[in-house]
Amino acid sequence: MQALTERDFKALVDNHPRAIMLSTPEARITYVNRMFHTVTGYRAQEVLGQPPSVLSSGLHSPEFYRAMWTSLKDHGRWEGLIWNRRKNGDHYPQWLTIYPVDYEGSRLYAGVFMDVSDLTANDERLASLAYYDPLTELPNRSLFQEFLKSRANQRKTGPDLFAVLYIDLDFFKSINDLHGHDCGDRVLQQAAACVRTVVRKSDVVARLSGDEFAAMIELESEDELPAVCERMTQAFRAPMVVDYREHFLSASVGAAIYPNHGKTSSDLLQSADRAMYAAKLAGRACYRIFSAAESDQGKTQQRLSEALVASLKIAPEEFSVVYQPQYDLATGVMVCIEALLRWRHPELGAVSPADFVPVAEQRGHIHELTGQLIRCIQQDLDRCVAGNGKGRRLAINISARQIADGRLDSLLEPFFERARQAGWQPEIEITETHLMNLSRRCHDKLRSFGQRGVTVAIDDFGTGYSSLAYLHTLPVHVLKIDRQFVQRLGGEGKDTRIVSAILGIAEALELEVVAEGIETESQRCKLRDLNCHRGQGYLMARPAPFNQLPLD
Repeated sequence: MQALTERDFKALVDNHPRAIMLSTPEARITYVNRMFHTVTGYRAQEVLGQPPSVLSSGLHSPEFYRAMWTSLKDHGRWEGLIWNRRKNGDHYPQWLTIYPVDYEGSRLYAGVFMDVSDLTANDERLASLAYYDPLTELPNRSLFQEFLKSRANQRKTGPDLFAVLYIDLDFFKSINDLHGHDCGDRVLQQAAACVRTVVRKSDVVARLSGDEFAAMIELESEDELPAVCERMTQAFRAPMVVDYREHFLSASVGAAIYPNHGKTSSDLLQSADRAMYAAKLAGRACYRIFSAAESDQGKTQQRLSEALVASLKIAPEEFSVVYQPQYDLATGVMVCIEALLRWRHPELGAVSPADFVPVAEQRGHIHELTGQLIRCIQQDLDRCVAGNGKGRRLAINISARQIADGRLDSLLEPFFERARQAGWQPEIEITETHLMNLSRRCHDKLRSFGQRGVTVAIDDFGTGYSSLAYLHTLPVHVLKIDRQFVQRLGGEGKDTRIVSAILGIAEALELEVVAEGIETESQRCKLRDLNCHRGQGYLMARPAPFNQLPLD
């Protein structure tokens, strides 16, 4: 095979798809290829003999360039993101690699670079880099961090404000679970387009991971940021349509401002992440701008999450179950017990379910948590006298997210069977706000539970947005009135009218009603006068271990 001639080699370099520049140790440009002109706007005759600083944007500090030359000296190479200036004066980011080249006894430095200000997956130059997301055609986490690092290190003579937005899609996992990953990918592509519509073309948008995006936006003042964040949450209010099916998503957005909330790129991205988590805790579909107080709350939640995962995996003995009875308000007879999971951690102590259950849902551990609930109940049933249920109901709470989980049946069926053997009728409770988002397939799953003799209850009724038409289609048997209405019962106030209206709806739909949180005799009497069927609360019985229940 014939070796390449010097002429052939020069032609190869001249037509290389990336810009190439050679300079001497004395900082004089000796060669540039054709792509150099395409990227910078300078022709060869305009830069030969000039210092490479002719391209400098002036945005980087002397320390930045000292670190570059230190890397060249110590490692023989430097690679990274640098902001340079075109001939027309525009600043642009380029991905630059510098390394020494020995040629005919002389030392030269080769600079190979590409413009990364407008990346697309169709760009062949980009295909050789692991810095983009092929699905959304956005920079990925690695390249975004390089953009962020470079921007934070820039020198500015005047006010220097920019912000990072951390955008997380709420409940995206359910789309993959219910409709498949192909549908999920197409929704992600639309989500990327949504994010792009909110920011300027010059702002940097990236996909950080599965359903997480980020944007780096320039600010004239801090006052601009709330409006941008609000537009970002509003951008996700409209449905995303895939194959003529509408998918409703929302976005939780966290924002952090440079340099107020972080003077380094890593600190800034972490602050935006913590602000996003604060938005999740605030109910999702909203935004939060970083604050130290909310960050501390996020750290506490993270510690709780890590402890919960460890306990679920290696310390099942930390979990136990107590049971709170429900009574027929007309007769005072106990008709149901609700199983409530408890967690006592060796360092955190007794952790409230109001704290650890939402964490399990948010972090994807609710199936394992329900597994611990079932395990503890079955242990209690194994120790009880056969038939002591006497036809009463045994209720458990499950997350609406689990309805679409294929593992749910294998978890619940043994529980249903064991409960019936002990004389109990199984019941499952799902919170109203979660029930409103279930697909038809999930409704069919609930309906199949009812066909197998399992009672289905809507928990915390009155806190969601159920329409009568929607409620009529749900395969449920019981409504549980949220405790906030029960606690304010009395006279002819609006809460009394609300409870009366719920009872009227239930009667029309032939549903039973349970009032939660009964703590006073007057509340019980009022509910009984309103013909409420069942009641539950500290007035009648506090949660207790199975062996302390009045089952005789």
